[in-house]
Amino acid sequence: MFYSLNDFLKSWLYESGITLKLFNNLTDESLNQEITEENWTLGRVSWHIVTAIRSMTSGSDLAFVAESEDFPVPPSAKFIADSYSQATEALFNAVVNQWTDENLTQTVDFFGQEMTNGMMLQFLIQHQIHHRGQMTVLMRQAGLTIPGIYGPSKEEWAQMGMEAPKM
Repeated sequence: MFYSLNDFLKSWLYESGITLKLFNNLTDESLNQEITEENWTLGRVSWHIVTAIRSMTSGSDLAFVAESEDFPVPPSAKFIADSYSQATEALFNAVVNQWTDENLTQTVDFFGQEMTNGMMLQFLIQHQIHHRGQMTVLMRQAGLTIPGIYGPSKEEWAQMGMEAPKM
């Protein structure tokens, strides 16, 4: 749970930057990558991350504009990445301009569950982390390069002239 805006803002900038790196490696063709027909495609997971920023904060008093329609999935990887970038910046600016640390302790209805704004923001970040993991698996299956997230990726180890840890 966040108790200071500064702590959230630092975490948001870092985590959303990592997510944007993944989005920037997507291609239009890769958006159709799926594990099975019963599971979400890479495009669906990606678009869900974008629209969740607005939908997950909708119970708060933050006012900002961002995509919120979860379906249909846009066919353009660039549009998804641009929409994500716009939404993350809009949330950042809304928090900076509309809230103080005290707002983080206020409770909101979060999809039928009472939680503080600080917890809702932490949940938003954790939600992205969860779906980023799904994205990286689908991206590997689609043959895309995976950028490092919390350390070098297999490709980045090679670029550094080093061998990646053994699997």
